[in-house]
Formats: sequence, C-alpha cells, structure tokens
Amino acid sequence: MRTRSKLALLAVAAWAPLSAQALNIFACEPEWAALARQLAPGAHITSATHAYQDPHYIEARPSLIARLRRADLAVCSGAALEAGWLPALQQRAANPAVQPGQAGMLFVAEQVETIGQVEHVPLGAGDVHPEGNPHLHLDPERMRKAAAVLSQRLAQVDPQQAGAYRSRYLRWSLAWQQRLDDWRQRARPLKGQRVVVQHSTFDYWWRWLGIEVVADLEPKPGVPPTPRHLNALVAKVEQNRPLAIVHSWYQDPNSAHWLAERTGIPVVSLPSTTMAEQGLETPAELFEYLLQQLLDAHHAD
Repeated sequence: MRTRSKLALLAVAAWAPLSAQALNIFACEPEWAALARQLAPGAHITSATHAYQDPHYIEARPSLIARLRRADLAVCSGAALEAGWLPALQQRAANPAVQPGQAGMLFVAEQVETIGQVEHVPLGAGDVHPEGNPHLHLDPERMRKAAAVLSQRLAQVDPQQAGAYRSRYLRWSLAWQQRLDDWRQRARPLKGQRVVVQHSTFDYWWRWLGIEVVADLEPKPGVPPTPRHLNALVAKVEQNRPLAIVHSWYQDPNSAHWLAERTGIPVVSLPSTTMAEQGLETPAELFEYLLQQLLDAHHAD
C-alpha cells in the first residue's frame, strides 16, 4: 500500500507543474509589464526597471540574469533603448528563447512605427536613436497597436491559450477606445500650449496632445544641462511663456527649478512609465495621471 501511495503521489507531482505552469514574462520597462498583466493576468511577470530609473542605463545584475534565464517571453521597447545592458543579459542568461530573432524576444519598436528616425547620426549629436524615439508607449494610439502586437506574440509562444489572449485583447481594446474618446475631449484646452522639456521622453505625448516643445534643458539629447545652456534659455522661455517646465521622475529636478526661479514658469514632474506603488498600475492610470497633471497646470495658469 505504501509503495502504491508513493507512486500515486509521484505521478501527481510530475503532472501538476505541467498542467498549471504559468508563462514567465520578462519586461525591460514597467509599461510593458503593466500591459502584459492586462493581457496575461495569470503569467509570472517581472520588470527590469522602474519609474525612478533611466531605462538607458541599467546594471546587468545577477537577479536580472536569473529572471531572463527563466523567461518564455521578453518584451522590450527596442530602438536601441536597452542597447547598453540587454545584450549582456541575453548572453549571460543563455536562454535561447529570448535571443534576437526568436519568437520569445519582442522589441515593440520593430512592430510599431517610431518617430524621429534618421539614416545617419552625426558625430557629437548626443543620445540620438537612428531607429527612432523608443518611448512610443507614451502615445495612446501606439499603445493600442503595441497591445495588439503583444497579444499576437503571447498567442505564438503560448498557443494553448491563444483564444484567451485574443479575447482579453478585444475587451481591453474596446475599453481603451472609450478612454481615448474621453482623453481627447478633456485634452482640448491643451492643444497649442507650449512646454520646456528635459530630453525627448514625452515627445509622443506632446504630439498626441498638440503641445509644442519650445526648449530643451539638455543642450544635446542625453547630455546633462549645463549652466551656459540654461542661461541661454532664460530669454527664450520668457518670450514664449510656456505652460510648464517638465521633467521626468527619474531626472534631476535642479535644472528645471533653476530655470523656474528665473522665469516664473512652474515645474511639472511627470512619470514616464507605470508604477503600482504610486497608484499607476495600468497604462490607463498612467495616461490619466499625465493628462490631469497638465490640466491642473493649465487651470492654475
């Protein structure tokens, strides 16, 4: 009897992981982890970065290597955003499923059109991405296209659940369309407004809103603000009277506040990605927050 019981337990133990095995998803940035949770709520999902980190510069830590080694699917922005750290992770993880060109490696910028593509980057131009601006998740329309791409890739790497992924995407897309209509209506007062920025992080968002960028705190993309450059901006900012001086949560706010003190233009600090700890767990919550912060700045003007 004891032998039979042991054999029965071993059979159950061997079968159970196969029947209940969840997909492992490695996201390079929080926005893709958040989107994956919408489309694959039963998956094990992890993000390599968070909202207070610059996604260009991440250390290839052993914990990240271990997570990528277990991944069935890796989802990253692409357009060379992760070029400084992802290849090292892929090499050390030695996971064939998430190597370039494999179904388990999804670069969203390869599937969704980017803005700012250039054929040649001149020497000394700064942190310019020839493949285009990689922060495409900050365009609500492109985010919907990215969701469709991710849904298809999920079905490809996990065909047994393909129908479920398609159903979730359709429900998500219908709800997203309703939010788009609401955001467009509420964002009308912002069209034609001007902002001063730090880096091109929010370029997609400004384009979608119809907001003009009149100055950048960075003298060149990816180059930290310098005293000389900031001094040169004072007259330009006073002449254009923008809505706000905007920087991302992960950026040093000192330059923005320096310029604000000399021009009287308010500083608005915005998250460039989702962060559950701050109540921004989903892409919809992120866009809602971004829009409301700008509307608040407009009403206070």
